Amino acid sequence: MFIVNSYTLAVIFCVITMFCWGSWGNTQKLAGKTWRYELFYWDYVLGILIFSLLLGFTLGSTGDTGRGFVADLKQVSAENYVSAFVGGIIFNIANILLSASVSMAGLTVAFPLGVGIALVLGVFINYFADPKGDPIILFTGVALVVAAIIFNAIAAGKMNRKRNSSNKKGIIIAIIAGVLMSLFYRFVAAAMDLNNFESPTPTMATPYSAFFIFAIGIFISNFIINTIVMKRPFVGTSVSYHEYFQGRFSTHMVGVLGGVIWGLGTALSYIAAVRAGAAISYALGQGAPMIAALWGIFIWKEFKGSSRSVNILLACMFILFISGLGAIIVSGAN
Repeated sequence: MFIVNSYTLAVIFCVITMFCWGSWGNTQKLAGKTWRYELFYWDYVLGILIFSLLLGFTLGSTGDTGRGFVADLKQVSAENYVSAFVGGIIFNIANILLSASVSMAGLTVAFPLGVGIALVLGVFINYFADPKGDPIILFTGVALVVAAIIFNAIAAGKMNRKRNSSNKKGIIIAIIAGVLMSLFYRFVAAAMDLNNFESPTPTMATPYSAFFIFAIGIFISNFIINTIVMKRPFVGTSVSYHEYFQGRFSTHMVGVLGGVIWGLGTALSYIAAVRAGAAISYALGQGAPMIAALWGIFIWKEFKGSSRSVNILLACMFILFISGLGAIIVSGAN
């Protein structure tokens, strides 16, 4: 299987993760013009599952090092299967809530708030479970990224007040999503031998098999979680499976693309964890709110016509964000 052998490549993978995690929301916005997010989410989950299989039979099955994808799946213990599977369930609940928040409060509010909370809690959880990197520099970097997220949230709040579009329900749901989102990564990482991908401990998973089991957890739990949300939506009337199957092929493909984008980022984060450590991989990936903010500012024009104070907040946000990412990267090189 393909294994990352340098810290530099691991950082590059984590940066790609950040872009993927911050960009998949665009597909929801695209589909949302004609498609409820509950229906979009089925295609999104399907995209994650398909991608996990493709990755397992390609990068997970090439090369002479490590265990091949199929061989690894056969030897993973029940305990580690459950750990990665539970990670998928937790993520699914959190992400459905985040999607609901996006549909109610917008991309520039839901992502910074929900993922910001996930960043802070998740880095603590993952670092103390797998301590890699200089803790002072790492947590300084995290603090700078959190400050950037706060500046972005303040700027978004000013725009929402201006447009009278603030949604307290969406904000509350984003907070709950963030707390749950901070937990899923640790469950999947616990199923892997993060210290040795070349000769991983027997019964433990490689990142490719762990990601596939995780995707199965998302897919199976979606039949329960998303069905409940479809019947009792946070906003609007209920939607049916009939409506889903009446959707256009192109609309379905937008959702699948969203799942593939998110899946690519997640898989690269797990693959990079052996060199960067779980905390650094997670922290870099969770810079995603700033990527979402970039999309919101420059593509979706969500800050069009903003005041001078909002523009200053956005400028400070980017300075803090870049400084924070730099510190996180340096922490792992020490």
